[in-house]
Amino acid sequence: MEPGKRESWRTTMLLAYQSLGVVYGDLSISPLYVYKSTFADDITHSDTNEEILGVLSFVFWTLTLIPLIKYVSIVLRADDNGEGGTFALYSLICRHANVSLLPNRQVADEELSTYRLERPPQAADNGSRLKEWLERYRSLKTALLVMVMIGTCMVIGDGVLTPAISVFSAVSGLELSLSKNQHEYAVIPITCGILLFLFALQHYGTHRVGFIFAPIILAWLVCMSALGMYNIFRWNTQVYQALNPIYMLKFLKKTKKSGWMSLGGILLCMTGSEAMFADLGHFSYSSIQLAFTSLVYPSLILGYMGQAAYLTQHHDFDSSYQIGFYVSVPDIVRWPVLVLAILASVVGSQAIISGTFSIINQSQSLSCFPRVKVVHTSEKIHGQIYIPEINWLLMILCIAVTVGFRDTKHMGNASGLAVITVMLVTTCLMSLVMVLCWNRPPALALAFLVFFGSIEALYFSASLMKFLEGAWVPILLALILIAVMFVWHHTTIKKYEYDLNNKVTMEWLLALSDKLGMVRVPGIGLVYTDLTSGVPANFSRFVTNLPAFHRVLVFVCVKSVQVPRVLPAERYLVGRVGPPGHRSYRCIVRYGYRDVHQDVDSFETELVESLATFIRLDALFRSSDAAAGNDVDYDPLRERRGSSENALTVVGSNPLRRRISYEYDDSHSHDGASSLEIRVESPTVIGGTIELAAAPRAVKKRVRFLVEEESPDVEDKKILEELHELCEARESGTAFIMGHSHVKAKPGSSLIRRLAIGYGYNFLRRNCRGPDVVLRVPPASLLEVGMVYVL
Repeated sequence: MEPGKRESWRTTMLLAYQSLGVVYGDLSISPLYVYKSTFADDITHSDTNEEILGVLSFVFWTLTLIPLIKYVSIVLRADDNGEGGTFALYSLICRHANVSLLPNRQVADEELSTYRLERPPQAADNGSRLKEWLERYRSLKTALLVMVMIGTCMVIGDGVLTPAISVFSAVSGLELSLSKNQHEYAVIPITCGILLFLFALQHYGTHRVGFIFAPIILAWLVCMSALGMYNIFRWNTQVYQALNPIYMLKFLKKTKKSGWMSLGGILLCMTGSEAMFADLGHFSYSSIQLAFTSLVYPSLILGYMGQAAYLTQHHDFDSSYQIGFYVSVPDIVRWPVLVLAILASVVGSQAIISGTFSIINQSQSLSCFPRVKVVHTSEKIHGQIYIPEINWLLMILCIAVTVGFRDTKHMGNASGLAVITVMLVTTCLMSLVMVLCWNRPPALALAFLVFFGSIEALYFSASLMKFLEGAWVPILLALILIAVMFVWHHTTIKKYEYDLNNKVTMEWLLALSDKLGMVRVPGIGLVYTDLTSGVPANFSRFVTNLPAFHRVLVFVCVKSVQVPRVLPAERYLVGRVGPPGHRSYRCIVRYGYRDVHQDVDSFETELVESLATFIRLDALFRSSDAAAGNDVDYDPLRERRGSSENALTVVGSNPLRRRISYEYDDSHSHDGASSLEIRVESPTVIGGTIELAAAPRAVKKRVRFLVEEESPDVEDKKILEELHELCEARESGTAFIMGHSHVKAKPGSSLIRRLAIGYGYNFLRRNCRGPDVVLRVPPASLLEVGMVYVL
């Protein structure tokens, strides 16, 4: 849903219905295993019913305080241009305070349409001291990034654990229809088979079967509500009294430490709450709020109350595993409910798997995760992606957890720790957003942190006590993933700093060209670099050893910006590198952390179109500068003074592709004239930077140049010549020049640093996708320049 755009009530209703299958699958199936996990070991179900009523009271108030009040009422409002999730909060904080460790930030990025600030910079800033404090100490910036990484790792861990416990709990309904021996040998193979089938279908994308997700979850919620109401009226109509929080105190007073330990099972009722925020970009705030408050929340409460009502009248269970969902289902509908529960568990698992793919893609775009292949499974629906390597890794780990644990107790302990850790991270980030972005008083943010943080810390401590009983799994996964992410991110930053310190100026390159007698060969040379200014060291090494490069040279920087999406009309920043006669340009291609990178063919076409448009706009700028009496000569010291960024021009891409065209035609030059036809948007000059207006009402200009040989307009002739050379270079072919790096630690570095950089990073680099694969560079056009980084 586009931010700032109000939808009609019909659209809201439709989005609310669709959100059931995407957002609420995981949360809706939690009644399958909450009571089962809670009564697995720590507490017993006695005749006094104090335990079951206390657990029901905890479940009710937990669902009310965390999903309903915290997420639906507060957290969902902290969207980043309509996007939600951990990285959306981090992106908001980075835009309002300079706390990002990514070093390629530019002033021009702040002019993006999606670079929306929650408050004007000149507004009274309640968080000025906090902002200065965070910006001053690099250790705090690192701690903030590590906290975001921990949340990301736990989401990935949830992608392993949630499918396992969901499908296993659904299939466990067979325990009431089979003998104990049959049950033990049937449930695990069936669960593994369903999981294998689920992960094998991921490469088709959810859009092919997504239309049935919402009806399944809707049917499941209706079924659960009906069963809940049946059990309430059939067994105990007074069960609603347990909604009184006094029952929580009675529960803790009686069970003491065992009751506190059982909170690790109760917290599973919140599983999937984070999905409401993470999937905000696919829907809207009002639709997610409507679906939860009107259907999901009441259905869950009725489902838990119905189970509790049944259990208050039944105490003679042979074993604790029968204290679960299916025991309260009447025999006549048990098999249909079993089938529906399995389908609902598959839908809920699909949602968390898709969310795992999404957050890994975001981490990768912000240089926090090694490069992996991302496949977009739908051309119409944005954000539906598939990552093959991650998919098969999740499948192996998920089946291993199922076969290794074989019970709901250990799976619940593992899943609970992952869930509550993500919520704690969200609470901490939200408190910073309140101060830095919303300009709320620090006392209000502190109250939010203390109130919700203390509740989640209570559940976290109870879950952490189950370390040896399954909670070690998400901790182990998080440690491995954090090590991978931190090594990759840290080394990437150090490589950028190395390139920044070893770049050369255009003045040096021009002087070297004269000394070595550089040869310009036909074609376009695209030199990929992470630098936004200067000439990269890999290109200087290339021309020193081989004094020849292409007639048209473009230094391309593909960078990610701290926004979810960059509008196509603002994607390209184009400028000159050196004097116009050198035919060297710089093109900075900007993507948001949720953007889709286009294929190389369309990228090459758009790049040439952007260069052609820039040449014309640059001429207009020079003409206006000359008319104002300003000096328009090239200054080779400009880049060293750091003002080259001001010379970059925003050039539109996709939306303008049909409206930007150039055609050099000399086939009819019998009269000695050549013609060039260009169609561009009317340019706007703002503060020394020429921008193309992206508004729909921009005025189109059709400019036609007819230049004869005797024409006194030398400037137009230069434009025609430059554009003609660009067309000829495109026809001659394009070469992609990229650095092939090897990294090693400096002499005298610590053992940990040598292991992390020399072995860890190089291992990841060799076994992950290379930049040429990610950018879809054709191998026949690839030219790699070896670089050794000593960090």
